[in-house]
Amino acid sequence: MPSLLRNRLTKRALRPAISLVDRRIRLRVERSAEQLRRELDVLRRGTEDMRRSQYALGLLLDGTGRGAHRIPPAREMDELVRQIADLNGNETHARRSAVVAYRTVVALEALGVGRLAGSTSNVCGKLATVPLLSPPNGSILEIGTLYGLFASALTRMVHRAGIEPDLTIVDPLAGIQLQPGTAQPADPTGTPVREDVVRANLALCAGGSARIRQGLSSDPEVREAVSDRAYGVIIVDGDHSLEGVAADLDWVERIVAPGGIVVLDDYGDASWPGVQEALDKHLADGSSRLRMLGRVSTSAYLRAE
Repeated sequence: MPSLLRNRLTKRALRPAISLVDRRIRLRVERSAEQLRRELDVLRRGTEDMRRSQYALGLLLDGTGRGAHRIPPAREMDELVRQIADLNGNETHARRSAVVAYRTVVALEALGVGRLAGSTSNVCGKLATVPLLSPPNGSILEIGTLYGLFASALTRMVHRAGIEPDLTIVDPLAGIQLQPGTAQPADPTGTPVREDVVRANLALCAGGSARIRQGLSSDPEVREAVSDRAYGVIIVDGDHSLEGVAADLDWVERIVAPGGIVVLDDYGDASWPGVQEALDKHLADGSSRLRMLGRVSTSAYLRAE
């Protein structure tokens, strides 16, 4: 056979067939290359569209100007929903509330002045969990508000649960975020912590009826001014020192309504060890009106007897 293929007559006879095979192979290769070029062009355009979309999403949700980004991975939200469901007993309601809370955070930070303090998980956890725990009334006290955006978001969330909020805020509103015993860096927003800023943010959701008392929660005058009612919800997010949290908890015992919900922010956060230490000591002897319900992200939830 090899000798036959080397024969000139054989080569001449096979030349048309070989040329036809070559043309067909070349045509098929060209068609495949063209198809590959088209597919690469589609892929390239899709990649560019995805990059543009990711860039636009980053402009809306990354950490620029607020410190913490608002792009939670699915596993983080799933864990948040599980923790909320452990407290309220209904995973469907927990997921719905967590998703609505996330949308509220994104909307308010886009429209508001300043930022919401804390991780996406912790902020959404507080907003989603409080209404699901069915507080006995809509009187809300927030100890430490920063820019008022969390208070604004919380009033929106309790409204959705059919509770009419009556908001009271206690904060020094001293131009910067105060935290006794620590040097706070410049706020990433560049916005001053002032009452006019808080009221501008409250106008987005809470209206103009919120009561704001400027000062520290440890000031006797401040306490007297806002201890005129039994609160259905109290958010404790002021002085994070052991002594400061302990003093706030002692005060909370006297002003929280029976069945009221107390949220202690930054419980279990390694950056603020005094918070957990103060609550654990407060509950240790069993004499407190407050009963621990559980923890969602880095906030502890308690109900008053």
